[in-house]
Amino acid sequence: MDRDGFWELVESARDEVDDTVVDPDGVADSLTKALGELAPEEIAGFGVELERLLAASYRQDLWGAAYLVNNGASDDGFDNFRGWLLAQGREVWEAALADPDSLADVVDEDLGDGFEGFEGEGLLSVARHAYESATGSEQGYWDAVEAAGIDIPDIPAGENFDFDDTAEMESRYPLLAGLKD
Repeated sequence: MDRDGFWELVESARDEVDDTVVDPDGVADSLTKALGELAPEEIAGFGVELERLLAASYRQDLWGAAYLVNNGASDDGFDNFRGWLLAQGREVWEAALADPDSLADVVDEDLGDGFEGFEGEGLLSVARHAYESATGSEQGYWDAVEAAGIDIPDIPAGENFDFDDTAEMESRYPLLAGLKD
């Protein structure tokens, strides 16, 4: 599956959900259902593209944005943030990778008291679960990922900086930091 096919499936799943910002799990559920209708090879292809996108997004600048909007982001928290970001669709994904501060337009209305965070853990495993449901095992999924030669980084790309330095965060993310006031 190519990148366009990947995003077509995501966009179709998004169409099934009223508000993807607060309900990324609804996108994951819809996507799991759609993937379940595909052949195992297509599910694995979706998973390969998912793993490529996650590897490309493992970046300090994006992690900083996640840290800011979620009031912190551990390793798992950053992974879950990227799952949420995938649920927002291709346009938001690509804009956020080009400029993480662009997320201010997406999170502004929901960044308030009582909000539990921008996390979409379920989206990270939709392909694995669909593949296992179709075949009885995840092994073929992981074989496809390995065969694709995806370089999954151990450390995030980009300049390391202090997420707890308020001045640094305001300088890097003026729009997102402005939402926190």
